[in-house]
Amino acid sequence: MIISTNPDPRLSDFRNLVDRATRQLNDEAERDSSYYLKRNAQLLEEDVERVLSIVAKGTEFENTIKRISGQKFPDIIAAEYYGVEVKSSKDDKWISLGGSVNESTRVDGIERIFMTFGKLSEPVEFRSRPYEDCLSEIVATHYPRYKINMNLSEGETIFDKMQIPYNTLRNLDNPIGEVVKYYKGQLKNGESLWWIDSSTTAEENVTASIKVRLWSSLSDIEKQELTTSIYTLFPEVLSTTNNKKYGKAVLWLASRHGIVDSAFRDKFSAGGKVTITAGNKCFESLPKVFGHIQGFATGIHQLLYSTSADVLAETWGVSQIGEDRISQWIDLVAEKHQISEYSARVVLEAIFNV
Repeated sequence: MIISTNPDPRLSDFRNLVDRATRQLNDEAERDSSYYLKRNAQLLEEDVERVLSIVAKGTEFENTIKRISGQKFPDIIAAEYYGVEVKSSKDDKWISLGGSVNESTRVDGIERIFMTFGKLSEPVEFRSRPYEDCLSEIVATHYPRYKINMNLSEGETIFDKMQIPYNTLRNLDNPIGEVVKYYKGQLKNGESLWWIDSSTTAEENVTASIKVRLWSSLSDIEKQELTTSIYTLFPEVLSTTNNKKYGKAVLWLASRHGIVDSAFRDKFSAGGKVTITAGNKCFESLPKVFGHIQGFATGIHQLLYSTSADVLAETWGVSQIGEDRISQWIDLVAEKHQISEYSARVVLEAIFNV
């Protein structure tokens, strides 16, 4: 990281400084590409520091540039207001992963940032652009990060797509919330934001399993907890009228928990009949699934009232969660489940004693 202690240079002066440094980097690469072919990301920061110091001579930035260690954003800061983020690629592409959307490591006071990108493959080349002008998408590793594309045309940035300026987004209390809202609006049937949910407000809250397991490998306790969650979050799995009722639950199980199950359907559509007693009533010849619901009733009730309203609204596909969540859940099930002899609502109200 590089710091300039001069507080007053104009943006045009800093842009000129970056442009001159970029030209010198390209001149050096043309004279001796082998030098840069051996550099890595960290060493390239040293090169940018060195070249900026050279071109700063005779300007307001002269003798103000210093190197600072630590994982901070951006890699270079100048005049306690401007910055340069240094990125590189070892292949013939101008694409890389950028920093986090939340920018939690951003140096205080830095308002305008440029990107200096080194393509460290033959022919070696350097380009610099305003940071926000080369951010094409938002992708996820263990938290949402920008995707850098130095070849973007005007109007193609993620901020153009979201219709929100970069500086507006980064200064929001919860920028991730705006990202979620945008990408949810782009979802098609069968798609899911596997890397995030609507309750996420910070990087550390983004969770997704980094390993994949088969359902058969889970402990009995894990199976019980996940089955309870599926009944609670995705009441459509109990539908008798929806032939796509398992899609969202399967996506959730795979994306949020890294679990796949080739026999998922069988767990929620097993045939057979059961007789259950609930309250003072006895129900005969019910679909077997109602026996399962009775067995998970306590867990479903607890989870209904411990899960955030935002999550329930999202997974249920409703606009609002009422105070009587169990009745709302029963309504969702009863609306889509038809029993020849009994009303599904009557059976469920007896099971849950409502």
